[in-house]
Amino acid sequence: MAHSLYVSTTEVASGKALVSLGVIECLSRKTSNIGFFRPIIRKPEAGDIDDDIKLILTHFRLKQSPEDAFGLYLQEATDLLSHHHLDDLLDRIIERYKQLEKKYDFVVCEGSDFKGQEAAFEFDLNVEIVKNLGCPVLIVGKASDRTPEEAINSVQLPLDVYREKECDVVGVILNLAQPDRVDTLKASLVKELDLPESLVSVIPYDRRLSSPRMRDVVEQLNAEVLYGHKRLNNLANKYVVAAMQVQHALERLKEGNLAITPGDRSDVILGVVQADQSVNYPNLAGLVLSCGIQPHRVIAKLLDGLPDPPPILCVKSDTYTTASAIHDLHISLTCGDREKIHVAIETFDRYVNLQELEERIEGIKIKGMTPKMFTYNLVQQAKAQKRHIVLPEGNDPRILQATSVLLSQGLVNITLLGSLSSLEQTLKKHNIRLDLNQVQIINPAISENFDRYAETLYECRKHKNLSLDMAKDLIMDVSYFGTLMVYSGDADGMVSGAVHTTQHTIRPALQIIKTQPECSIVSSVFLMCLEDRVLVYGDCAVNPNPTAEQLAEIALSSADTAKRFGIEPRVALLSYSSGESGKGEEVEKVRKATHLAQQKRPDLKIEGPIQYDAAVDPDVGAQKIPDSEVAGQATVLVFPDLNTGNNTYKAVQRETGAIAIGPVLQGLRKPVNDLSRGCTVTDIINTVTITAIQTQTICPLNSPSP
Repeated sequence: MAHSLYVSTTEVASGKALVSLGVIECLSRKTSNIGFFRPIIRKPEAGDIDDDIKLILTHFRLKQSPEDAFGLYLQEATDLLSHHHLDDLLDRIIERYKQLEKKYDFVVCEGSDFKGQEAAFEFDLNVEIVKNLGCPVLIVGKASDRTPEEAINSVQLPLDVYREKECDVVGVILNLAQPDRVDTLKASLVKELDLPESLVSVIPYDRRLSSPRMRDVVEQLNAEVLYGHKRLNNLANKYVVAAMQVQHALERLKEGNLAITPGDRSDVILGVVQADQSVNYPNLAGLVLSCGIQPHRVIAKLLDGLPDPPPILCVKSDTYTTASAIHDLHISLTCGDREKIHVAIETFDRYVNLQELEERIEGIKIKGMTPKMFTYNLVQQAKAQKRHIVLPEGNDPRILQATSVLLSQGLVNITLLGSLSSLEQTLKKHNIRLDLNQVQIINPAISENFDRYAETLYECRKHKNLSLDMAKDLIMDVSYFGTLMVYSGDADGMVSGAVHTTQHTIRPALQIIKTQPECSIVSSVFLMCLEDRVLVYGDCAVNPNPTAEQLAEIALSSADTAKRFGIEPRVALLSYSSGESGKGEEVEKVRKATHLAQQKRPDLKIEGPIQYDAAVDPDVGAQKIPDSEVAGQATVLVFPDLNTGNNTYKAVQRETGAIAIGPVLQGLRKPVNDLSRGCTVTDIINTVTITAIQTQTICPLNSPSP
């Protein structure tokens, strides 16, 4: 069975980085022990790393060093070949590859770039490398600027050569196709290449992947950044030469445009900058001033006073030369460009038959559940029953960025709370690409449901002396308004806390939605995605010092949460001693909680009290509690108090690099989940996905009652 795959391109700029990202993303759902290898690379500048090696190792957090990820430099290969030392060259590559192969479950190899004068021999050399490494090969060609016949011919010859050399071809991918030709091209490839349909993929051109960031323009044009240093991540999807009168230039501006104009055109500079600041014009990537002319001092004084100007660059070349240089920019995926990486992986998943690819490279045996597989399963589970989530903190840029990703993946429907004008300003200020027509936007103060929600809140809380006027004041608070949307069935779940405290998020849910009938308290878990498994930690966020009865309930709720997300629950109630050895008030509390939980749910595997090492380490577990069904293999770890749990999850997260998803609240009749105020966009996406899945299984409120 294969334990490796060789990604071989037919020519330069075929999009091999997209394919490598997609392949490794697919493999990482089975194992995190993956290696990456490039037989030959160009020697980078001193202190730098090959772009593709840096991209893959950084994004997937692979354990290997950059020095272990390649065989030799191109100049070394050229020198060996010029002296007819092909065998020596291959021996060096094989030796380096074999060192890597011993360490990892699977190795993805990526061929060379086909650039410059060396391109003539590179393809033949890649064929020799594939044959000697014994790797199955995935052929990647490109269809851009070609007729269908030319595109097919570009992969037909490589396929024939690999077959002649008796190499195992696992598939052919034709990249950068015109979107409206994808199906036609695939049908032609299947027919002409004599390959099963499952082994042929056609991936369409996506402007988001080929458009430069402003930082790319700066680097490759050797431009001087005059303004907008904070916005160099802006994506320039098209350039426009603004050489006409300013009113005509403004008419031509589109979303993400990069404007080019001579530096002495003060009218155009002012017009373009004002358009970027105005909500009536699209977000612009930036402005390039040609001919080496910087803005007049009066214009510069005005620009200096802007709080957030767009990127304004200055280059020495004339306007025509500058436009030509921007058109010819070389764009590559980089490790810091999360948006493009996400688009690349999503595109690969959509257009490549992943099941067939896995079957063709079936060398990996699944060991437990990797974090990638866990998060992949979450996405698929959320997509299976698309739900409606309300995000009360609509003005936070992280919320808007996460919303953009969630919508692009088709995971959920979203309502954002806030005024339309303020959301538009936030999008523009942070250059976030989000079509607000795809989301529901509600301003609580002018909502048509304002009076209905106020009456509902009044009925829920009048026994606590809440008046109708007080209820109207409360629902101006987005946390209360969002909670009432969930309670009333106008949304399936809510995620908040990026701006507000945990109490601010949870209090309305406790007052209005309340707990499920079988639960007396609301508790929480963190889903801890470690290198080779996913553990459930509870309770690390809500209950400071639970009683034995509450601890038992937390254990059972946490087990049910684990099961809901595809984790077999083996529950360990943690303490400072294992089994019957320890004495003391705290250990007795855990012992009592264990007995209560076992009595209530004899169907579950529950152990306690048990120390952390005995719960997760098989050798320690076998020594301290022999014959236990939980010791050494626990998946749900219940901490005795908030102090222990919160510190432990943060320590594990920091020291191991684990991804902590949560806190996920449990026990409510409808899901409301809390974010940390330091949350990342990824945290928000994960929590929304978790919340959507909870809505699929939590008991609905068929008839809300106070």
